[in-house]
Amino acid sequence: MTTRTATVTWAEANARRIGRQGLADPMTSSPGRAVAAMLAAHAQVPSAAELSVGLRLTGATRTDVRKALWNDRILVRTFGPRGTVHLLPEDELPLWTGALSTIPVRSGPLGKDVRLSADQTEEVLAAIGDALTGAELTIDELSDAVVARTGPWAGDRVMPAFQGMWPRWRQVMHLAGHRGVLRFAPDRGRGRKVTYTNPGTTPLDGPEALAGLVHRYLYAYGPATPQHFAKWLAAPISWAVSVFAERAGAGAIEEVAYEGVGPAWLVAGDTDFPAGPARGVRLLPYFDAFTIASQPRERLFPGAAYARALAGGQAGNHPVLLIDGAVAGVWHQRRSGRRLPVTVEPLSPLTARQLRGLEEQVERVGVVLEGKPDLTVGKVTVGPHA
Repeated sequence: MTTRTATVTWAEANARRIGRQGLADPMTSSPGRAVAAMLAAHAQVPSAAELSVGLRLTGATRTDVRKALWNDRILVRTFGPRGTVHLLPEDELPLWTGALSTIPVRSGPLGKDVRLSADQTEEVLAAIGDALTGAELTIDELSDAVVARTGPWAGDRVMPAFQGMWPRWRQVMHLAGHRGVLRFAPDRGRGRKVTYTNPGTTPLDGPEALAGLVHRYLYAYGPATPQHFAKWLAAPISWAVSVFAERAGAGAIEEVAYEGVGPAWLVAGDTDFPAGPARGVRLLPYFDAFTIASQPRERLFPGAAYARALAGGQAGNHPVLLIDGAVAGVWHQRRSGRRLPVTVEPLSPLTARQLRGLEEQVERVGVVLEGKPDLTVGKVTVGPHA
């Protein structure tokens, strides 16, 4: 390791992130610790979350991740950063709910006649928490329970949704997760209906929790700026600037020069970086935490990768091929029974060493997803994930 306190290069920052997340050498710990290392695993697509976690662990499979979530309860599936569904470590849920509850609530794109007032928001959140205490409810059951505890106004179908209109109360569903009164429960029956419950989490005190989240974020993804932190959380930049200023004033974080960015921040004293750049071939699934949070994005997605592997500048919509720490292609897999056809599209020809590394990664994907992989190197014709 080398120590740099004046200027941190992109190669140093990138290599450290990769190493700390188990992407250089898989971890021998639990799914809970793997998720903690990346802070949170995006789980809107459950199979992608299972792959994100499993690839960071030695010999892990999707069954191990599911067991950690539904049997051992060391993971929880709930609404996390950006109001989207994530896996979080169960033992860190008080910190997450305490920190996420401090983010200023923005009105968003909904019109005034659709938005809930501040009082209505609190009424709905209380109703959600009450309805889910000691229960596991489907979305329709929860909707009936919320309307019964509040009033018909909560059930007005005024929110544009994928295939129609949702009831008004659902605009604050993610806030219920942030407040610690809602989490996903096991799916119900053969129809695989999603259910929700109240985890009974008591959030940590807001300032304490937020300080902890800033520390974890900078440990995993620093150097970073308040703007990077705000983007990762979908929070106001002015709020993030004030949060970093407070942590700097307390001596908890320190400023460094970050190549290609300018002034950025690290956890105070956390100035050791790998001596060399990241090496090797990796496959990362949809919405992997590393590709979402690593900044500056144009360095992670250099040249043609920026156009091919991002959807309008948004990371995560394509599974990506990493070569020596940078995105160098896209890939896709579609399960057919036990078979896992995997197509990888490199953006430039692979060397013999890189092809061997890719074959090893495809085998690891097969282990995690408990299938028999079959690699094709060629054009990926599937579009970005919606």
